[in-house]
Amino acid sequence: MHHLINKHNEEWQLADTQSSDQAQIEWRDAENWQPGQALKLPVDAEINAQWSQASIIGIDFPALTDGRGLSLAVLLRSRLHYAGDLRGLGAVHEDILHFMVRCGFTSFELPESRDPEVALSCIAPHKQYYQSSVVDPLNQFDRV
Repeated sequence: MHHLINKHNEEWQLADTQSSDQAQIEWRDAENWQPGQALKLPVDAEINAQWSQASIIGIDFPALTDGRGLSLAVLLRSRLHYAGDLRGLGAVHEDILHFMVRCGFTSFELPESRDPEVALSCIAPHKQYYQSSVVDPLNQFDRV
């Protein structure tokens, strides 16, 4: 079983997967997916405009060192304007959670072997960033 971390009332928290319908998600791969269903994508997926109609999109990271899922998340948010829940799946590690948030992820399935309290403390290590991102398209100098 994994630990589900999501944002609720503007705060990142550990969700109770036992009592929530989050544990009941029936993921579909791109070939078997229909609009309105939960879509699970590999990091090397080529974007499809229809995916903006997914109820939730999960990007499955095969390894901590594979950053293609971050690029895919940015494409889903910026080109498809996907506004739903974007979930990190697979080899999600607390060291990259803050990058994932800046790329548009809104929830994470943290492997059971990882400590969710450490992950929660790593999500927002900085109060401000110089660079723009999916969540804040203005850089520090344009915000002033």
